[in-house]
Amino acid sequence: RCTVPRLKRTVVGCLPVLYWLPRYSIWDYGMPDLIAGISVGIMHLPQGMAYALLASLPPVFGLYTSFYPALVYFFFGTSRHISIGTFAVLSIMVGSVTERLAPDNDFLIMINGTNSTEVDIASRDSYRVQVAAATSILAGMIQVVLGLVRFGFVGTYLSEPLVRAYTTAAAAHAVLAVVAQLFGVSITRFSGPLSLVYTLVEVCSKLPQTHLPTLVVSAVSIGFLIAAKQINSAISAKLPVPIPVELITIVSATVISFYIKLNGIYTIKVVGEIPSGLAAPRLPDTNLFREVIGDAFALAIVGYAISISLGKTFALKHGYKVDSNQELVALGLSNAVGGLFQCYAVCSSMSRSLIQETTGGKTQMAGIASAVIVLVTVLKLGPLFQELPKAVLAAIIFVNLKSMFKQYYDIITLWRSSKVDLMVWFVTWVSTLLLNLDLGLGASIIFAVLTVIFRTQLPRYSVLGHVPGTELYLDMETHREVREVPGITIFHSSATVYFANADLYLEALKEKSGLDISKMIIYKRRQEAKQRRREKRAERRAKRRAKREATTGEPITAVFSVEESPGDDQPVSELQDGDTTTLGSSSEDTLSRDLDKVSLGSLGKWTWDIHSIILDLSTANFIDTVAIKTMKNIFHDFGEIDVTVYMAGCQVHVVEQLELGGFFSETITKGRLFVTVHDAVLHCLGHQGTSTPGLEYSLVRHTHITHDNTADQRKTRYEKNIN
Repeated sequence: RCTVPRLKRTVVGCLPVLYWLPRYSIWDYGMPDLIAGISVGIMHLPQGMAYALLASLPPVFGLYTSFYPALVYFFFGTSRHISIGTFAVLSIMVGSVTERLAPDNDFLIMINGTNSTEVDIASRDSYRVQVAAATSILAGMIQVVLGLVRFGFVGTYLSEPLVRAYTTAAAAHAVLAVVAQLFGVSITRFSGPLSLVYTLVEVCSKLPQTHLPTLVVSAVSIGFLIAAKQINSAISAKLPVPIPVELITIVSATVISFYIKLNGIYTIKVVGEIPSGLAAPRLPDTNLFREVIGDAFALAIVGYAISISLGKTFALKHGYKVDSNQELVALGLSNAVGGLFQCYAVCSSMSRSLIQETTGGKTQMAGIASAVIVLVTVLKLGPLFQELPKAVLAAIIFVNLKSMFKQYYDIITLWRSSKVDLMVWFVTWVSTLLLNLDLGLGASIIFAVLTVIFRTQLPRYSVLGHVPGTELYLDMETHREVREVPGITIFHSSATVYFANADLYLEALKEKSGLDISKMIIYKRRQEAKQRRREKRAERRAKRRAKREATTGEPITAVFSVEESPGDDQPVSELQDGDTTTLGSSSEDTLSRDLDKVSLGSLGKWTWDIHSIILDLSTANFIDTVAIKTMKNIFHDFGEIDVTVYMAGCQVHVVEQLELGGFFSETITKGRLFVTVHDAVLHCLGHQGTSTPGLEYSLVRHTHITHDNTADQRKTRYEKNIN
């Protein structure tokens, strides 16, 4: 029903800014947010221009991308600390799309008066901007749709090892993408499988053509950045805000380049013209959508995975909640609206988010402050960076990728902690390197899902024993202090039972219980058939005896014939091979003799050794139709050999699924369900009239007063709930 409180919750859920902005305290949060916003805004400038090179776009579009999405996220985001804008991984993914759809060869023009050609840079860059904007809009639309249909859980399939391995491999792609700028050579950027290998071969072949002045600028910039960052880290504890190393680098490089005329004298490539002001919004060519839909989906998933992982990390640290579905919507709107203003795909940046959090940022007002810094730069200061060498921007990217390359230490950590996660890491890394970023992501997700399926198909099966003096039941193979409950097998699976492991569950139950059901059912049926034949023979003999008595008038003394020997009343293990007159065929004769020769010990636990089996289903969070049929077979087959099966620990929705699957009947009632394993054990002991009162007392000596009341009341409440 539509009520005012519900409408208010809905509106606030769609616009989280309406929740926290009215409660915003300028005295408490104003100054920390301002300091954090200025620090992040200063980082936006060099990173925006540098990462635009990875996207194969003019640097000014990196500044646009640092401005518009941050404003949109301010209204719709739920994280207080992440910084939305350019990021190396997404930039290189966008660059692979722009290079594929707008290669240099498609924009060659003839030079007047000569037979040589050159690239029409203006036309090429204009088309690449359209490609990047179309990809951003489509990725944003995908994220918004996924958020509206509550598909935020998709991020859970991108585990931390997968994301870290993916970003590590993407860093290798980023290095090869900027290495041409570092060495001052022109290379062709390949796309598709093995593109990294082709690009590496291309780089190696072009190394002899290295432009030495550009290489010198790159080396000096890298050396200065590394040294300055080391000093910054050493004295960071004594500084209220970190030193803006990247900003100092680009300002210094721009001033030096302007006065020394690096572009004119040494032909070092510079950023070039940076237009002042903001571009008007426009919709890119919609025909591009079908060509970039696969790349847009990959961008949507990767961007969301990085953002939500960072958002949840900060939320856990500072004690607030991040809505995964709303984050999808917020990130999608940031991409879609940004695409209209010629921005490319964005997500949260690890380095900027850490700066925003460590400098005291409290809310997304810090994002507004950083956007103002970028806006001032675009409107007034942009033209001042026209003489900035591109090699300096490439050096900034190269040094900033150091943190991603440190993630190779994950191999050592995962080797010690989880071999499966290590396999996910390694497969993700290899597939991303060899299959490119989009196909590598798909292959990585498929492999990660397969590891989950594999682990649920091969769970750990165990028989539980009782811990004396408690209501606890633990694995008998791993805990020495537990004791077996005579006559009862408590079977436990570490995973839920469903179609992929239902048969394995049944086989493991047979193995752990020690009951060879097939042989025991055949034996039981043979004995029942023998018993029926004995009764018929006894009936015929009684009729013949009565007839002879009626004829002679004298009672006849009973004698044994071939059809009735004393061996008929002997146990199975003592039957003689000569007792063959009760069989109807030679094949049945052989099978019966074989079964009769089998001792009870070789058949496993016989019916009077084990009378009850308790299935611990506390780990089951769902049950499908295949598993329901398997459970029916378990109840039926063990019932054939007079072993009663019970269920314990079923969740309410699992019981509902059992009802919908037609599991319960006149023979399998809800009386077989128990809240806990302990309740089921007490019922089995009481129902069977156990001959070991000492054991029953050990089970209930601390709870014997409540055995007849609390346990029964708990079961009654449980049955009421499931009914």
